[in-house]
Amino acid sequence: MRDSVHDAGLSPARRRLRSFRVPVLVVALLVVLAATRGLNVLAGGNVFVALLVGLGTAVAALACYRWLSRAVEARETITELSPQGRWPGLVKGGVLGFSLFTVMILVIGALGGWADVAWGSPGGLLAAVGAVASIAVNEELLFRGVVFRILEERTGSLIALPVSSLIFGFTHLVNSNATLWGTLALGLEGGLLTGACYVLSRSLWLPIGLHFAWDFTHIGIFGLPTSSSVRGAESGLLHTTLAGPELLTGGAFGPEASLIALLLCLTAMVVVLRRAGRTGGLWPRPSRADEPGLASY
Repeated sequence: MRDSVHDAGLSPARRRLRSFRVPVLVVALLVVLAATRGLNVLAGGNVFVALLVGLGTAVAALACYRWLSRAVEARETITELSPQGRWPGLVKGGVLGFSLFTVMILVIGALGGWADVAWGSPGGLLAAVGAVASIAVNEELLFRGVVFRILEERTGSLIALPVSSLIFGFTHLVNSNATLWGTLALGLEGGLLTGACYVLSRSLWLPIGLHFAWDFTHIGIFGLPTSSSVRGAESGLLHTTLAGPELLTGGAFGPEASLIALLLCLTAMVVVLRRAGRTGGLWPRPSRADEPGLASY
């Protein structure tokens, strides 16, 4: 059932604040995300500092989201961060993310995309836990918790999914190794799949677990480069070098821009959405009578 928010009983100041809830939430979480990335950079090469900073900023972002949801949206219950579904959602998402990335990289290798695999840094594996936890939590709170959730209330699931996913992908254009194809592929594979996981579970824990495990397997285990070159090939447990056509390996953007990643994630997204459709997780576009007032957006 949709989480309706009503203005009745709110003070004039709270009603004015709620009328700007989208920009307020987005700007606030962008500030948290920027601060998080800055702290991760300041952590430098110290493994334990990087781990503590990453985990600490992830916890702080969750607290900030809950506070903003109550202060800006006047929501008493933050259902998408319910403690009851936390660990099952994180574990299921983690298994899915790890499995998908591992299958993808093995397929790339089977098709001749591996140039070299060597041992990397065990310390990099540990540091990646903090960095990836921070990124996964912050990005899921922003793109699924705010952008998708609120857009879905207005347009329904099937419009909100591609729109929020493209926004998610194109924000990565600022990364140093970004390409138009890479950001489009990342939006379609990452944005659609995590959005579908949210639709299925109506919880942020499942997409957070998926996002964390995918990035951790990418960076912390296989040590592959990313579009932002954050803790890339030199710092994972393994040092994996890919070579071959960009459609196979993703080129400088990383394997997320490969055709293999796109096809695999889109297949998983279809499976998840079909299950969500059978369980009533897909929301239709609301009728005019049910739509919240425009001032609420």
